[in-house]
Amino acid sequence: MDRYLVISSDGHAGPRPEVYRDYLDPQFREEFDIQHKARMAMLEAAGERLEMRAESQKWAEGKDSGLSGAWDSERRNEIIDADGVAGEVLFVDGLTEQNSPPFGGDLALMPMGANPELQWAGCRSHNRWMSEFVGLEPARRFGLALVTPFWGVDVAVAEVEWAKANGLGGILMPHMWMDQDPYHHPKYEPLWAACEDLGIIIHFHSGAAATQDYFGAALFGAAPDGSPPVEMPGALGIYVTEVAWWLSRPLVFMIWAGIFERYPKLKVAVTEGTSIWVPELLELMDHRFGEHHFSAKLGTGYRKHLKMKPSEYFRRNVRIGSSCMPRREAELRHEIGIGNMMWGTDYPHPEGTWPITRKMMVETFHGIPEAEIEAMIGGNAAEFYGFDLAKLNPLAERIGPECAWFRDETA
Repeated sequence: MDRYLVISSDGHAGPRPEVYRDYLDPQFREEFDIQHKARMAMLEAAGERLEMRAESQKWAEGKDSGLSGAWDSERRNEIIDADGVAGEVLFVDGLTEQNSPPFGGDLALMPMGANPELQWAGCRSHNRWMSEFVGLEPARRFGLALVTPFWGVDVAVAEVEWAKANGLGGILMPHMWMDQDPYHHPKYEPLWAACEDLGIIIHFHSGAAATQDYFGAALFGAAPDGSPPVEMPGALGIYVTEVAWWLSRPLVFMIWAGIFERYPKLKVAVTEGTSIWVPELLELMDHRFGEHHFSAKLGTGYRKHLKMKPSEYFRRNVRIGSSCMPRREAELRHEIGIGNMMWGTDYPHPEGTWPITRKMMVETFHGIPEAEIEAMIGGNAAEFYGFDLAKLNPLAERIGPECAWFRDETA
């Protein structure tokens, strides 16, 4: 084939916010009506304080038709066909038209301040919609259900089973547990077991961080005592510097806890947090795992349950959704791990590659050996997620980027 099979490891989809009402259990619709207007106003205010709303609106000018691919199945196919993308892994949206699910059932799944019953209602409203959306194009779409494990592991396991039965191949979990038990707690064992048994892939997606530390308690408006917001210098810079650290943190807990030792077929993907951090994190964990002068005082008890080095569990069980991969990450592919990297568009978000996806792909991968491009741009994701290549390859032969573009840089 003279074209590449492209699979985006990071796509976002979700209906406009008012549509979620129809996917809620009836008993939660009145509460949705009460909260909806205030919630939209709060999100608008937060966008203004984060200094991102105006830039996002400017970027979106003239793109209404393209952005509707967040919820319009036929329009989405047109967009990703033009991008050269054959298949996608689909996360909840939450940015396009502020279309995140209600009640905190969103990309972050923050536990602090959440009402467990309502948050689950919001998650399930999205999961039902996503199941339908994936069902329209099951060969091209790998959909993720929202699952929060904090309000009863048995409830989370039941939702994992529902997801599998309804055409969703993975789950998105919160990467911040805040005041809840962290992921090396034994209570989560049934969840890891269920995901391994059912072949459900666990995902963590960038976004959540310690925003109150950065922006203060008044991020969403006036302080609790009614006083005006206090400006916190450098808040956004601190956020973008630390956000990837929060995203990678669950891996540290899961690897050291021996979760991948006990569940060797369990799969985890960490998405849209860059992949620059991978080599140093793996080197650090391997160094702490190793036997040498500097670890002598620690004894061996803390690592005796691990039969492999931390980096070896990472290589076997974990993949990185390297969204909008810059050239620098492609050049570090051997240190990061070619087999662990999965390219993604982040469509339809403004920081993504659309509407110049083909150009950005060539800028990232030009001059790299074809076998390595093939792996990072689609092959790794195809294997990890189990896409049906018999169905996708004919599509890639029609829409995929030409291999020649990456050799001579002429797109």
